[in-house]
Amino acid sequence: MALNDDYLDYPYRRHGYDHERYAWSMLSERPKVTWPEGKTLAVWINISLQFYPLNQRGMPFKVPNGMTMPYPDLRHFSLRDYGNRVGIYRVLKALATHDITPTFAINAQLAEQTPYLVQRLKEHGGEFIAHGWNMDHLHYGGQPIEEEAELVKCSVETLRRVTGQPVRGWLSPAKHQSFNTPDLLAENGIEYCADWVNDDMPYACETKTGNLTMMPLATEIEDQFVMSQNLHSEDAWVTQVKDAFDFLLEESREQGGRLFALNLHPWLVGQPHRIACLEEVLAHINGHPEVWQAPAGEILDAFHHAAEQA
Repeated sequence: MALNDDYLDYPYRRHGYDHERYAWSMLSERPKVTWPEGKTLAVWINISLQFYPLNQRGMPFKVPNGMTMPYPDLRHFSLRDYGNRVGIYRVLKALATHDITPTFAINAQLAEQTPYLVQRLKEHGGEFIAHGWNMDHLHYGGQPIEEEAELVKCSVETLRRVTGQPVRGWLSPAKHQSFNTPDLLAENGIEYCADWVNDDMPYACETKTGNLTMMPLATEIEDQFVMSQNLHSEDAWVTQVKDAFDFLLEESREQGGRLFALNLHPWLVGQPHRIACLEEVLAHINGHPEVWQAPAGEILDAFHHAAEQA
């Protein structure tokens, strides 16, 4: 059956993408970026601090690592809570040992309900970014825009109030968005989003309401993806993280700046049998003179500065 002549005629038929969120751009063809102090590889260590409600609604889907057993699923609820009660303090100690200044992606409900935890994170030092309200309030296609707008506004404003920081970044629960999410983030003064993982460097995202930059936070090497979803061992996770780091480091030497972003969950890597694996990863990352380690917001500022100088 022959196709109609107008089958391939549509508004965005052109070289590049069929949308206007971001421009067509090959990483290897972009101007080289040099990070502060002449470094070639920027390292962003992200700590995700999350609250999973015991009576989760599961709308529009059950979030990964949420409750899976009949209510009340205290087995999994208490395991997730372990990260915020015990695991995080082991992680903070490991970060301090290796002189890492992290980024803390935290659910606003958790921040509001645990002021002692927020105070400890502030004492350690680092940047807070919004991680939605909790791990059961997802952003999704078909969600009424008024509902999502209130969810973004409440999450961002609560975290700004509780932490006393400007809160420039955002990581959606489960990295899940609606088509409206980028516009709502920019509308609430969010400067960068960590949900999209289709690059190894920051890039501009067009919105209806202001400037927004996508800061890719790698999914493939994050602890929960490798160990909890792919069911690989702790040692396999360490190998994968080291391999990714080594490859990006070598590529950054040849082609200019790259971003290595590692997402960690204290309920996983803060366990007694895993904390040594985290120590091994952090020691490997810090053993190279070409590395510049900083929170995500500082990396974004340095990226914009480098672009202005190019």
